[in-house]
Amino acid sequence: MHAYDMLADGDRVLVAVSGGIDSLVLVRVLHDWRRKAPIDYDLFAVHIDMEPDQNRPGPAAEAVRSRLAGLPVPLRIIPAQWLPASPPADSPGSGRDICYTCARRRRKQLFDHAGALGCNKLALGHHRDDIIETFVMNMVYGGNISTMVPRQDLFAGRLSLIRPLSFLEKNEIRAIARQYNIEPVRTVCPLAEQTGRLEIRKMLTYLYRKIPGAGNHIFAALANVRADYLLREGGGGLDIRGEKHAD
Repeated sequence: MHAYDMLADGDRVLVAVSGGIDSLVLVRVLHDWRRKAPIDYDLFAVHIDMEPDQNRPGPAAEAVRSRLAGLPVPLRIIPAQWLPASPPADSPGSGRDICYTCARRRRKQLFDHAGALGCNKLALGHHRDDIIETFVMNMVYGGNISTMVPRQDLFAGRLSLIRPLSFLEKNEIRAIARQYNIEPVRTVCPLAEQTGRLEIRKMLTYLYRKIPGAGNHIFAALANVRADYLLREGGGGLDIRGEKHAD
């Protein structure tokens, strides 16, 4: 929170609550931190309903409402503007395409809702494992070295994405959830998380078992970039499709 100046006095913070354990813990952490912080900020929550029932919220949305019922944090449930369908079984890349499109559409809804509420911060529940997985995914699937960052300023500084759980591992978030008796809401993802991210997660889990401390080293490496020992753009001998080209 302090290293990235995530919050300031007078902020209006919108928390994206999917219903997963990470976003539910994030709401509780930000609420509790507000009570003891030397600053004052407004806190709102929003859930994008991926299974709206005509003019009523779907079961997962109602479960999110129930989980937040004991907190003085206003919750807005908004129906998803785009609902993904299950990908064809014979299309290996379609799952990644659907995930990308779904995430992009939901992110735009979050941006629009933040603007409508006059919020200048949008808090997301990503954690350290997500940051490492994104780093590896971008290398494997995107051919670039990048990842999520704990704070990202957008729209000429009018809105900042903040990820207060960035330095926590998933098992630490689960431990916090147990302390608060927080139970996650079931996922409504039509892919049941059978995505490229899951494959990367499995690969990293295997790596962590084989090399103790590997996760700590990868995370540290993201802030320890030695640019002089990286290839120049266009000098790798391969293009983004893996085809050789002349230097």
